[in-house]
Amino acid sequence: MHPEATGELTSLLYDVALAAKHIAAFTRRAGLVDVLGKAGAVNVQGEEQQKLDVLANEVMQSVIGKTGRVCVCASEEDEHPVPVPLENRPGKYVLTYDPLDGSSNIDVNVSVGTIFSIHRRITPAGRPGTLEDCLQPGRSQVAAGYVMYGSSTVLVYSAGRGVHGFTLEPTIGEFLLSHPNITTPPLGTYYSINESYYDRWSEGYKAVVRAFKGLDGAGHGRNARYIGSLVADFHRNLMKGGVFMYPADSKSPQGKLRLLYEAAPLGFIVEAAGGAASDGERPILDIEPTSLHQRTPLVIGSRDDVAFVERTLASRKAGVS
Repeated sequence: MHPEATGELTSLLYDVALAAKHIAAFTRRAGLVDVLGKAGAVNVQGEEQQKLDVLANEVMQSVIGKTGRVCVCASEEDEHPVPVPLENRPGKYVLTYDPLDGSSNIDVNVSVGTIFSIHRRITPAGRPGTLEDCLQPGRSQVAAGYVMYGSSTVLVYSAGRGVHGFTLEPTIGEFLLSHPNITTPPLGTYYSINESYYDRWSEGYKAVVRAFKGLDGAGHGRNARYIGSLVADFHRNLMKGGVFMYPADSKSPQGKLRLLYEAAPLGFIVEAAGGAASDGERPILDIEPTSLHQRTPLVIGSRDDVAFVERTLASRKAGVS
């Protein structure tokens, strides 16, 4: 379909898959080797790093950084982008990623994951990449995906034409196509949100949750499902239909999730699957990033559910009950 293709993007996806196999091997043995618990450091987000956070980040950098396919990498765990030096032949792609989403849950054996986003570089070729290459809107992504380390290891990705899932077959060490052409239902069954923060929310989000509980008399009742690992909650809702919400609140007025390597790649995937992603007012993929670790509210999942959330928030903001 793309006669001009060089195969580099395919190879980069294979690189990500290779890194994921290494991370999967560590998570499977987490209770048997010294990779559980805190690393004793705090990342740029102000969050305590887990040992597996650091390890997963090192794996991604060591596998991706010397292939000649990327010019710069940016991670949740690094304060600044990590440009590929000239001796490693900077490539034409940009990789941003969360090496281990939900890592605080690893000690209790809850599913965790890796989220990644791929852009084409916008600075001149042949040089190390820069922050400018990383600060691109989600709409310009060429591919995005995530790997979930759970009862099985599943890689889900999109290059803009459909969403496809692969399961790691451990006996041969390869990802095999198991979920071709994933589409998400337009109207979901589940809603996912951390209701312990209810008192911090705006009246709009309180109204949304009351509606999803079926307390508004309008027939919006849903089943509540919340795991606490973004990848795991997103994957369930993608497959079954539902909406995940992480709103801004009085403690985190800009939201909590990161735009570049959490919200944007998952937004790219869900749109390719027929769903939607929003910050409550506008599509996530249309937001122009201004900083590497920029945060955003996130409403993501089934198209009609995201639209309902947006309408409810807008009406409450306008003072309409």
